[in-house]
Amino acid sequence: MSRTLFIGDIHGCVYTLKALLKQLQPTQDDYLYFLGDYINRGPDSKGVIDTIITLKDEFPNTVTLTGNHEQLLINDYIAETEKGWHNMADEEFTSSFNIKNLKQLPKQYIEFCKTLPFYHEDPNFIAVHAGLNFEDTNPLASKEHLIWIRNWYHNIDYKWLGDKVIIHGHTPLTIQEIEAQFSNYKNTQVLNIDCGVFMHEQKAHGLGYLCAFDFTNEKLYFQENLDC
Repeated sequence: MSRTLFIGDIHGCVYTLKALLKQLQPTQDDYLYFLGDYINRGPDSKGVIDTIITLKDEFPNTVTLTGNHEQLLINDYIAETEKGWHNMADEEFTSSFNIKNLKQLPKQYIEFCKTLPFYHEDPNFIAVHAGLNFEDTNPLASKEHLIWIRNWYHNIDYKWLGDKVIIHGHTPLTIQEIEAQFSNYKNTQVLNIDCGVFMHEQKAHGLGYLCAFDFTNEKLYFQENLDC
């Protein structure tokens, strides 16, 4: 039976991502949803994007959403290449590509970011990077809110949402907080699976992990940061 799998914010932690994928053991029948923020903060943004591109070739049911860090990269790239600004990019990002500035970035990586959708809607869920602004007439209309919003749970319009569950990342939570949210997600209809993978110095407090959610079998996976 195929599974529906979600993976939270990766932030340049490619070895951690590969270890998590070994835990998940995806098949070509599975549906993989990546929730954005593949780059910055961690040491190997290039490696993460390359791995995801390979996964999309190998597993046809892979959906890669955009996050605020992908949008920041697009903005920084435009600032350097069109406006003449200097050194806009995250230092870890440029180091992973062995470049000094974004003018040297191979264009296929910018094109990859530009093609990423802002959300994916299914009869059973909405996958998004940050969340939805229910103060809008159409909560899916504002691209800025979809990748940047925080503290939005109190405004959820359950009549609009229906039976769908919102799966998102963007705001780091500890393992304990994610597990507590998971225990009640069918009632709240939201689940945040960002476990702050880049925050490796706070592992003792439950951060510094990459999280995945098996929606089909209702199971969480956590992978300790292996990159830092």
